[in-house]
Amino acid sequence: MTLRTLYPATAPRLAEWLPVGDGHEIYFEDAGVIEGLPVVFLHGGPGGGCKPSHRQFFDPTRYRAVLFDQRGAGRSRPFGATAHNTTPHLVADMERLREHLGIPAWVLFAGSWGAALALAYAEQFPHRVRGIVLRGAFLARPCDVDWFLHAGAARLLPRAWAALNASLGHPDNLVSAMHQALFGPDPALALAAARAWTAWSGEVVMYSFNSVDSEMEGPAEEMLAKARIELHYAVNRYFLSDNQLLAQAHRLPQVPVHLVHGQRDLTCTADASWALHQAIPGSRLEILRTAGHLSGEPLVSDALLRAADQMADELLGHV
Repeated sequence: MTLRTLYPATAPRLAEWLPVGDGHEIYFEDAGVIEGLPVVFLHGGPGGGCKPSHRQFFDPTRYRAVLFDQRGAGRSRPFGATAHNTTPHLVADMERLREHLGIPAWVLFAGSWGAALALAYAEQFPHRVRGIVLRGAFLARPCDVDWFLHAGAARLLPRAWAALNASLGHPDNLVSAMHQALFGPDPALALAAARAWTAWSGEVVMYSFNSVDSEMEGPAEEMLAKARIELHYAVNRYFLSDNQLLAQAHRLPQVPVHLVHGQRDLTCTADASWALHQAIPGSRLEILRTAGHLSGEPLVSDALLRAADQMADELLGHV
């Protein structure tokens, strides 16, 4: 079987900043054809930011693709800011961006943390959603965080987890200790904590590969900002009540929903997509037996491209 590859790179038609209040400006791009099927891409993290290749999941002759960097992430300003940065803020930013672009309703295309944000948005604004594609879904439940740091991944990666734990002095509450180190008064300690967090995250996300990319940590400023945003959300339970996204799944609109999950995903385990599939009647679930978490993995890219094309096939007749 020949795997699909990304659509050719195209430049955005529009690339600007949108003021969203509280001193924040979110960077966004508008690409593809203006009369095409609107889709908004939601990146992971939190704090991850969008990449040019993310535009290439969408047929530029059929889609109007909107990408934006969430508060504090990527090219949004102020970079790394956590004040006035919560899930309700991000949901409100999405709605403001939709209104700014004059889009009546759009497809949500999201992965990892972005999937949680997509669900939160769709449950609040179901009439603004035409379809949903989720990759490696994260539901922000306590059990999901516990898996990432204690109950699951730590048992499969004991050496890497021991290094993370030791870097913080073996605290009783690792999330709280990491948050305190990242936001504490000692810049050297904050940077060391960011490096430890990035190393652990890299080990987990690259679990299904033969080796971990030694360049994953990137520039110190970016690494520190991303770690701070991630721990800001984690320590605040992602600004969601326990199991909120699944409990409110009945609020989701009756639209095409396609779920893609790598069976070897150690960051966000496939049981999350299975639970969503059970909670969303008519949803389609594709579990990729030998794939992991990243959208750039060939099997995952292929599945996402097929899902996007199928979504356009289903919906363009109703544009």
